[in-house]
Amino acid sequence: MEEVVLGVDLGTSAIKTLAVNKQGQVISQTSVTLPLIQLQSGFNEQDPRNWVESVKESIKILIKQEAMYDKEIKGLSFSGQMHGLVALDKELKPLRNAILWNDTRTTKQCREIKEKYGGILLGNPILEGFTLPKLLWMKENEPENWRRLEVFLLPKDYVRYELTGDVAMEYSDAAGTLLLNPDTQDWDKSVGETLELGNIFPRLVASHEFVGYLKSEIKKELNLNSDIAIFAGGADNACGALGAGVINDAETLCSIGTSGVILTCTNHNDSASSGHNIHFFNHAQPNMSYEMGVTLSAGASLNWLKHTFFKDETFENVVEQADQSQIGANGLLFAPYLQGERTPHGDAFIRGSFIGINNNTQKYDFVRAVIEGITYSLYESYKFMIQDGCHERQIVSIGGGAKSRFWLQLQADVFNANIMTLKYEEGPGMGAAMLAAYGMKWFNTMKDCADLFISYGETYKPNLENHKKYEQYFKIYQQIYQQTETLTQQLLNIK
Repeated sequence: MEEVVLGVDLGTSAIKTLAVNKQGQVISQTSVTLPLIQLQSGFNEQDPRNWVESVKESIKILIKQEAMYDKEIKGLSFSGQMHGLVALDKELKPLRNAILWNDTRTTKQCREIKEKYGGILLGNPILEGFTLPKLLWMKENEPENWRRLEVFLLPKDYVRYELTGDVAMEYSDAAGTLLLNPDTQDWDKSVGETLELGNIFPRLVASHEFVGYLKSEIKKELNLNSDIAIFAGGADNACGALGAGVINDAETLCSIGTSGVILTCTNHNDSASSGHNIHFFNHAQPNMSYEMGVTLSAGASLNWLKHTFFKDETFENVVEQADQSQIGANGLLFAPYLQGERTPHGDAFIRGSFIGINNNTQKYDFVRAVIEGITYSLYESYKFMIQDGCHERQIVSIGGGAKSRFWLQLQADVFNANIMTLKYEEGPGMGAAMLAAYGMKWFNTMKDCADLFISYGETYKPNLENHKKYEQYFKIYQQIYQQTETLTQQLLNIK
């Protein structure tokens, strides 16, 4: 029988599972939708137990597919949505729903942390999405749950515990808690003591580390016979970078999904970028870290535009209309702050805006303005990250922004960099499968794995004249936040 590994991607909207063989070929894949619990505005939660059942359901569906009949599953690893708080009691059962990365209830707690530490803690900005503010919110608002809290985990680490019985958190995810010290590569005990968190920290493991075998009762439930080795896995952005082959110093990834990410690898142990809400996390690639900027409403902005003004058209048709406009969208700018912004402003309350509407503005100008605004937001982060001049002017593009030739060329022109595409884009699930393949010792290094598993497609080269035009609009775009922040606050204060 042919041996395969599984890459399980625990996203916000779905569980996606890939079966990959030793040549990096995707044999089969499945997706199971996840529900979101929104008790009130700004609250985003999920039931951790539903993740576990959905992962098992995803594997059940996968192994029943015809392509899997002569395949033997040897290993499994994970990619997971970051920052989500899973609080467990002494019996290691969830005390409450998980509080997710896109939950914004913790502004008060962020303010309290900033009063003690300033704007940066352990190399990262203090933002609502991270895990530490969620812990402090729980401590303040749910004292009974806090009293019963034994240990906290992140989403994919909880699922892995349920599948193996092993309690641990891996580094690329732990780096997004605001509690991991990048210098010692251990939990920062002084922060825990200052904020009176107690002994709630799990042990730390490497992304490719073997943590146990699939429980016998789950093997039986899934009708599996052979032992399946489980490896720790990685944060979704780290696994997305792995799955795109972005694993070496100075290599860069642009991912445009619901949110947008611009990510650059670095082999430095501490953050070179101070301020601007640039994040600094451990990579799932051994001995590598990455700097990252985040646009909260990237593809979400285009999704809003489509469903509000182009309901009967496909996304492809909507994006194609942008090419009818021109650079600068006929003098129209869009700030993609629909649900606040992460980088560089770190403002949960700023809101989006169009600037420059006139009598000649057409529907296709709005489309182009939204696409340009999303790209400007990521470019703003990129410019902060390349200030030292050491980064390659070459970017691998994935996600919705890589599905349009028009948008790929626009990225090349705005970033003034070569934009590379993947021949086969499988997302963070491929990164998770690579961790399992490397953990199984199918390869001597992660680079050996990436060289075989990943193939690149077309490269889009920048047009310097276009870049100069975009720069003029970008400089005006950068002023939108400062000019609209006070207006937005006034609007939100009206009851």
